[in-house]
Amino acid sequence: MGLTKTEIFTEEQNKLAVMLKAIAHPARIAILEQIIKANACICGDLADELGLAQPTISQHLKELKNAGLIQGTIEGVSVCYCINPSVWNELQNQLSGFFNTYNVKANCC
Repeated sequence: MGLTKTEIFTEEQNKLAVMLKAIAHPARIAILEQIIKANACICGDLADELGLAQPTISQHLKELKNAGLIQGTIEGVSVCYCINPSVWNELQNQLSGFFNTYNVKANCC
């Protein structure tokens, strides 16, 4: 397969792959967990919470935002981030559908 063959896959497959790629890093999972735990927008205190440098946090936030999983608003000189509920629900539904397509069999391989 070449570098990009995204056109041979469905839109849903491509969207799911983008979202999963965005969360496929432990720092991004930790960021998402902190945002979910706060149950509110988080403004700039992730570096202290996670023990990562601010530029590293910013890069991970950018990836999560590009995938649509989080959204940000500008408040003064800082950007506040929260979960993007519509995309989060879409990811949850797609993963549930994906995992529910398999019926566990006791005698497989």
